[in-house]
Amino acid sequence: MNRRRNKGRPVNGILLLDKPHGITSNQALQKVKRLFRARKAGHTGNLDPMASGVLPICLGEATKMSAFLLDADKGYRGTIKLGVRTSSADAEGEVIERCPVPELREEQIREVLARFTGDIRQIPPMHSALKHQGQPLYKLARQGVEVERKPRSVTIYRLELLGFADDEIEVEILCSKGTYVRTLAEEIGAALGSCAHLGGLVRTSAGPFELERSVTMERLEREAAQGLEALDGLLLPIESALADRPAVTLPRETAHYFCKGQPVFVPRVSAEGWVRIYGGEGRFLGVGTVQEDGRVAPKRLLSASPS
Repeated sequence: MNRRRNKGRPVNGILLLDKPHGITSNQALQKVKRLFRARKAGHTGNLDPMASGVLPICLGEATKMSAFLLDADKGYRGTIKLGVRTSSADAEGEVIERCPVPELREEQIREVLARFTGDIRQIPPMHSALKHQGQPLYKLARQGVEVERKPRSVTIYRLELLGFADDEIEVEILCSKGTYVRTLAEEIGAALGSCAHLGGLVRTSAGPFELERSVTMERLEREAAQGLEALDGLLLPIESALADRPAVTLPRETAHYFCKGQPVFVPRVSAEGWVRIYGGEGRFLGVGTVQEDGRVAPKRLLSASPS
């Protein structure tokens, strides 16, 4: 008779990881999952191996909130390296073109950056996780295959110059989901009369989460050596993924029907769209949307008794 394999413990919460250079987001996720001995975990937005920074990892019931972080705006600090174009548009690719770098003035750089602020269209790079007929584009790219990609609309909310010297420009970016900073670096280089690639990238924010609050892998390993209780102390509450959404508290009887999946009427609700829902004793119940008739409809509910 086979014994049922131990699939981990039901730990719930969000680990705000500062992903290090040199590993994939999935490698970081699997390491976190092993350290926490978690039954269920998922990350909330891929970061390339060359990039570091904010990678929220949802454990247990928090995975129900991961879609909100996937859709959230992201912040980055990046270095654009002029004069060299690479196969992957970043520092990890092979050099495929070298171009002269003109003498640049600060006003000129700021004027070019302003052109890329707002709603823009991007063609996703071949070295990306998007799929073509079920195959990730980056795998096709490694085989030397290039396929047509349709332009996508993204929004650059902020694109600021932090500094520049010789052939490098450092920028700060706040953008919508789906933005390829590598593609942005190439296009900025071309607009400046040269070619370029993304020399370095740090994700500084993801939705409500900032890099300053994140935990390094080194610290995670130190806490793991102290035991699971120390590790669990690093977790943020599930509802922190929605810290920028209004909160609505339901009376006990109303909360009962809400948790059964029924829209409920909440007097004097002034919020619109997605809201955090709380029940008795401040327990987080999940996420709902405020309808036109004033009722709040459940959309993502936590288990009745999350562990």
